[in-house]
Amino acid sequence: MTTAVTSKEVKQPKLQKAKNSIENEKIIKVDRKDAKLALAHMYVAFGALLLGGLAGLLQVFVRSGAFQLPFGIGYYQVLTVHGVLLGLILTTYFIMGFQFAAVSRTAGPLSNTQRKLGWIGFWVMTIGTVAAAAMVLLNEASVLYTFYAPLQAHWIFYAGLALVVVGSWIEGLSQILRYAQWRKENKGQTSPLLTFMAVVNNLMWFVATLGVAIEVLFQLLPWSLGLVERIDVLLSRTLFWYFGHALVYFWLLPAYMVWYVVIPKVIGGKLFSDSLARLSFMLFLLFSIPVGVHHQLTEPGIDGFWKFLQVVLTFFVIVPSLMTAFSMFATFELRGRELGGKGAMGWFKRLPWKDCRFLVPFIGMIAFIPGGAGGIVNASYQMNQLIHNTIWVTGHFHLTVATAVVLTYFGAAFWLIPHLTGRKLTSKMNSMANTSGILWAVGMFIMSGAMHIAGLLGAPRRSEYSTYGGSEQAAEWISYQIAQAIGGTILFISILVIIGVVINLLWFAPKGEEEFPVAEAAPGGGKTPAILENFKVWGVILAALIIIAYTIPIFEIITNSPVGSTGFKLW
Repeated sequence: MTTAVTSKEVKQPKLQKAKNSIENEKIIKVDRKDAKLALAHMYVAFGALLLGGLAGLLQVFVRSGAFQLPFGIGYYQVLTVHGVLLGLILTTYFIMGFQFAAVSRTAGPLSNTQRKLGWIGFWVMTIGTVAAAAMVLLNEASVLYTFYAPLQAHWIFYAGLALVVVGSWIEGLSQILRYAQWRKENKGQTSPLLTFMAVVNNLMWFVATLGVAIEVLFQLLPWSLGLVERIDVLLSRTLFWYFGHALVYFWLLPAYMVWYVVIPKVIGGKLFSDSLARLSFMLFLLFSIPVGVHHQLTEPGIDGFWKFLQVVLTFFVIVPSLMTAFSMFATFELRGRELGGKGAMGWFKRLPWKDCRFLVPFIGMIAFIPGGAGGIVNASYQMNQLIHNTIWVTGHFHLTVATAVVLTYFGAAFWLIPHLTGRKLTSKMNSMANTSGILWAVGMFIMSGAMHIAGLLGAPRRSEYSTYGGSEQAAEWISYQIAQAIGGTILFISILVIIGVVINLLWFAPKGEEEFPVAEAAPGGGKTPAILENFKVWGVILAALIIIAYTIPIFEIITNSPVGSTGFKLW
């Protein structure tokens, strides 16, 4: 087996010795036709990264008070570009491309029908992306973060993003069909873990996006087309956050796929527990959806009991997160001690710190610790009152999604893209990739740290500097706005380095074979219980939780709304 970085290029003798012990192992490659489908998603994802990153850079410059946008471009126009391209387009395209590759690698090549569905979904998503982007560029959709009333966008914007969701449904169906085919062909066997994880993530996405689909079809589209005069904002926000919080876990679970299955192989170790990994994913499926109301703690119209219930359900998601942390660091310690690590932390030094396939995702893992702590603050009744609608929330978001998640995506892309293109991750590209991860960590520490502090001082989120006026508070916030601009500049430099590495791996790196790392389960882990793959049981539990958490709140919102303002009719 060839490796991403040879011992001649990077001095890691003990790690290299372990790799050499499986030198003759055959690399299992993603089917070439499936690789083309996965690569198409990567092109769009990293194009969105460059444009969305540029929009983010312009944002922090404007917020510093030292820069004005040229050519009549509006601040909220740039904010929408940044949010939609990075929050929806980059993530959705990368996730679907990665999952197609993961399913093909572990469950076998897609059938012609499954692959055709994948391509149909890709083009539906792309048409929707172009339509939505056109409205943003024409300044007809400067609505901050997608489907959030009372801000109104052109109907084409809503229709375009709806097509992105529908396209992702079609792609997810393709992956689920491949899983079902594998189960049929291998009755009684435990399915490949990566394929199972992709199915769980798709199921969560299907259920979560029902909320935003209802909002768009029955409220936002009729409203933006002028068919109804007004809509119920509380109902639209409740439907949005039914989707919006689960969206975070749609982003996160592919990173967890890499952490659980790929990283142990990269360091030469084993998957700590197949059963634990599957259970954590099922728990994420259960606890990621019926919790959206914790984003609406300050909004009237929802009874406090239901807010409290969903806050409690929100905290349950800490359990699979801690399970994941335990599993990962147990894997790291076991492997570090195999390589000769002694003492309490000697194993830590033995990890492959010069390998970008490990280092870049590991930085993301570490960022998730303070990010998760900030999430506890956001979801807590009293503490939420302090930081609600301040730039603290934006700083939290950039630690979790924009660091923990996307750095893991980048770390995966550095081996996935050459695997799909038949090229090699060279020593030079490995070093550049590591540099990009370190730059990202430094830039995010400065920018997100400044956002957190400014938020505690009351600085609002989503506001450009000019709206602060000449108040004493504005003068107090300005130094933190400048720090955000410095951090954002470093982050954009990191993006340029990442784009350079990706371009090299797509078209210029030397031909060769790069591994798609998939770890085997550690011996002695026991057989995975069949209940973990019984989606009927878990589906019933999920449906029950959603019904309990949302039926009465939504019924009360609709019945208490002024006549004609909901977009729904009650008979």
